[in-house]
Amino acid sequence: MVEKIALVDDDRNILASVTMALEAEGYDVTTYNNGEDALSGLNKSAVDLAVLDIKMPRMDGMELLKRLRDDNELPVIFLTSKDDEIDEMLGLRMGADDYITKPFSQRLLIERIRAVLRRRSSVESPEDDKKIVRRGDLLLDPTRHLCAWKGDHVNLTVTEFLLLEALARRPGLVKNRDQLIDAAYGEHIYVDDRTIDSHIKRLRRKFKAVDDDFSEIETLYGIGYRYRTE
Repeated sequence: MVEKIALVDDDRNILASVTMALEAEGYDVTTYNNGEDALSGLNKSAVDLAVLDIKMPRMDGMELLKRLRDDNELPVIFLTSKDDEIDEMLGLRMGADDYITKPFSQRLLIERIRAVLRRRSSVESPEDDKKIVRRGDLLLDPTRHLCAWKGDHVNLTVTEFLLLEALARRPGLVKNRDQLIDAAYGEHIYVDDRTIDSHIKRLRRKFKAVDDDFSEIETLYGIGYRYRTE
């Protein structure tokens, strides 16, 4: 089945060139040049992944992601200007799965898209031989992309799910940031250490939203993270 990509950017040159590159790779691409039209279109027609520019007229990428997150956990990759470090971190805290800095290589963007879609497929595939993870009040079901804490559902992005699974499968074992990057992104994708920190912070916030006492993900400063033993 052809995977559908939404590309949202106010730069028509980027829309045209990236659309050609993605279609050449076999993707079905829908384009929007502002956030408002994208929100309306995505609510009417589902896609498998969205690539969002951060700075756009008539609703920027941040607001668009926030609105999309009200209804679903659509995988999202942000496009951001080189000097917008704050925007990158805010986007990751809001739940973006990845980001790419402009100007960017189309080949790099395609590889990032493939990586996010592979991660999504790996946690949703019924043929996945990974077993359900139960750690005290935590339940993780990779085949259904289901996460629950004390019976309450916790909505996680693909990246957040894979990071939590990597920690929860080996409670008490410390994983450094490089190991977590490999678990969530694969060995051939480079992301900054701060990306992992942002995802972990968001994970904690999501769990604390259903339980103020959640403290299972521990930080070992200068080393990495671990899931508390039962």
